[in-house]
Amino acid sequence: MPNPTRRHSKTRRDKRRTHYKAVAVRSASCPQCGAPKVPHRACTECGYYNGRKVISN
Repeated sequence: MPNPTRRHSKTRRDKRRTHYKAVAVRSASCPQCGAPKVPHRACTECGYYNGRKVISN
């Protein structure tokens, strides 16, 4: 497959990259201890997930 003959401008490159952006991490509060945690993950403070102890600290 041949390579492009002409170079794409910075504007065309940047137009393609408009959707590449950093997304802020969402957080929820743990129902056990109230500490902020990432949703759908075990709490790093108390080790509970879905009402059960899954990580022993």
